[in-house]
Amino acid sequence: MISIDENAAPEPMKYVMLGEDHSTTAEKLAKYTGHVSWSYLRPHHENGSLLFVDPELKLEEVGTAFAHNDRNRVEAWLKSGELVKIGNLHAAQWEDTDAEFEALVVSPFVLFRPV
Repeated sequence: MISIDENAAPEPMKYVMLGEDHSTTAEKLAKYTGHVSWSYLRPHHENGSLLFVDPELKLEEVGTAFAHNDRNRVEAWLKSGELVKIGNLHAAQWEDTDAEFEALVVSPFVLFRPV
């Protein structure tokens, strides 16, 4: 419950899925995939949860590996450079552009690549 009392310490929000979700992993991931601007991705970069996906990989395949906690595949992509946690230098190149990105949220991570 969110407190209205200004003097009370705020309580953390609690997220709950209502009803049963019989969607497949692919259907769930499709709900969290879309085209976004850098302004959407910036906060995820700042908190360290933004990962660049090589255009040769299927974004859905990488998302599925994250969703299923497939550590071996994720580590292989990280090692090969096909999956990269971008640095500030990379982020700066998109700061003042109108670039558009395809992004997939697999909490707590956001996978992305330029469109």
